[in-house]
Order: sequence, then C-alpha cells, then structure tokens
Amino acid sequence: MYWRGHVGIALLAYAPVAGATLAIGEPELMLFGGAFAVGTATLPDADHRLPISHRGPTHTLAFAVTAGLLAGGLAAAALAVGDAGRALPQWAPAFVGGAVTLSLCSHIAGDAITPMGIRPFRPLSTAHYSLDLTPAKNPRANRMFLVVGVLSTAVAVGVTY
Repeated sequence: MYWRGHVGIALLAYAPVAGATLAIGEPELMLFGGAFAVGTATLPDADHRLPISHRGPTHTLAFAVTAGLLAGGLAAAALAVGDAGRALPQWAPAFVGGAVTLSLCSHIAGDAITPMGIRPFRPLSTAHYSLDLTPAKNPRANRMFLVVGVLSTAVAVGVTY
C-alpha cells in the first residue's frame, strides 16, 4: 500500500476506538489518539530511507509493540510536564501507545494484502504472509481504503456524538 491506503486502513482500524472514546466522554483523547494513529500510519515505510530492507524490521509486530510502548512513554513524559495533562485522563499515555500500536499493526495488515506480503513475526519466525489481493501501487485500492477509512471514522463519531 501507499500512504493513502495506509492512512485509510489506520482510520478504519481506529474508527471503533474513536466511537468508544467519544461515547465515554473523552473527545479530546479521541482526537489526540486519532492524530497519533494517522501520524504513524506510514512510519514503517521509513525503511525506504534507512539502510535496512523494505518490509524488514519495521514491518513486524515487535516493532509495532515497541513503538507503541515508546509513544506511550513519551506521552506520559509530555503530559507530566505540560498543562495538557489536566484535560486528559490518567490513562491517556496508555491510550496513545495503544493507538500507535493499532496504527502500525494496520500498516502490517495493509501490506499483507499485497503480493509482496510481509514477515510480521521476525526474528522469531520467517513465515511469509500474503493474501495477494492487490499490488501496493494500485491507485484505486489506495483511494478506496482512504475513502472507507474516512467514512468509517465519520460514521463511528457521528453515531456516538
């Protein structure tokens, strides 16, 4: 997938979380988590600019979990020193870390539908997964995922608002 597809899949994955967060009365946290989910949707593709193989270490569940833990830790540190912490619940850093992990896992899922596939359990396993549904560069598929992601998030928010 390209960036449009990955952002759309991240929004599709985040849509139920957005609705639930809004339903419990945390609109600021819903927006905060959504920004992190969208902002990190293409993070694994930073490997294009690094001296590592594409769809290598940055396309694993270990990377997704590690990045989520790091994001949660950074959010906790930022909230501890800033005024924003007063408006957010104590569990906001865990929520941010979860949103980042969810987004990165959605990236892995998006690449799993391409012929190139992924090896998400490296280094524990070299098993290769590919549904071979559409090439990553398919503009229609990428646009469709973006539209579906935006619409699903809008519906989730609209229904609970």
